[in-house]
Amino acid sequence: MSHIAARHSTTVGAVAQANALTDASRIRIGQVLTIPTGTPAVRVAPAATAAPAPAAASYTVRSGDTVSRIASRHGTTTAAIVAANGLDSRAFIRIGQTLTVPGAGGTTAAAAPVAAAAPTTTAATHMVASGETVSALATRYGTTTAAIVAANGLDSRAFIRIGQKLSIPGVAPAAATSVGSTFAGRTYPETTVAAANANLASLRAGAVPSKADMRAKITATAQALGVDPALALAVAYQESGFNHAVVSPANAIGTMQVIPSSGQWASELVGRQLNLLDPDDNVTAGVAILRSLVRNAPDLPTAIAGYYQGASSVKRNGMFADTQRYVANVQAHMTRFA
Repeated sequence: MSHIAARHSTTVGAVAQANALTDASRIRIGQVLTIPTGTPAVRVAPAATAAPAPAAASYTVRSGDTVSRIASRHGTTTAAIVAANGLDSRAFIRIGQTLTVPGAGGTTAAAAPVAAAAPTTTAATHMVASGETVSALATRYGTTTAAIVAANGLDSRAFIRIGQKLSIPGVAPAAATSVGSTFAGRTYPETTVAAANANLASLRAGAVPSKADMRAKITATAQALGVDPALALAVAYQESGFNHAVVSPANAIGTMQVIPSSGQWASELVGRQLNLLDPDDNVTAGVAILRSLVRNAPDLPTAIAGYYQGASSVKRNGMFADTQRYVANVQAHMTRFA
């Protein structure tokens, strides 16, 4: 899907929404997709007169070059070079090949005066957590897979690793520190996203424990509540990578990624009101929920699925495809923390 989005200069989220896909990571051979056209309004700069279109440059491929690096060097995008040269989805190039680099050679365009300045954008910095992909990050930040690939010199596979710091280009200043409205093909209500942004601001306004501190809190709380620490650690690692300063578009808060309604349930389970913004209470909420799920589920995979999908939904619908992957990931993580 990320290759298709890059090829057509759109985003994974836009394609998923246009085709009502609940899981943007699963498409099949022969499937017909609607590709939405146009660029986001935030990127359109109004001007009194149209500036001359930048000229295309020719570039001869040298050893070590990749399309993303060439795009970054010439101030264009991977998708534009791929389209201009008829490259395949791998963006494969060879030494000595002459490429047309669109939008790279127009000095007159840079000097052309405009009546109104374009909205300023900045680059956000994002640390990669478990389970994240470049296409999902592009959707979350309102940019494109190709832009992130180019900004970080990634190869055509867009491979990233946990803990890697990525520069996210083309993000409006507000968005650089805010929660988006769409994730994994789902768009959340404005009220939910607004609450998520308020919670994120609260988390970032105070001191946030280190990942090592959060891991220690999870282990101690799991032992105190009679939950397998390996299970609690695996869920937290899958959810946030032990990062407490994160909030999802669904308003899942902190290290254990607990939504407010589940936090209220957890408060009832432990007999006191929990504050999900507080690191200790957040961990207590997540571990208390896990304890209840394990006690009431027929087996461990079903309990893990309940944390992600909701126990009632799992009972009613069975595990969705993304839930099955979540369960497999958590069980694999458990072996690391055993």
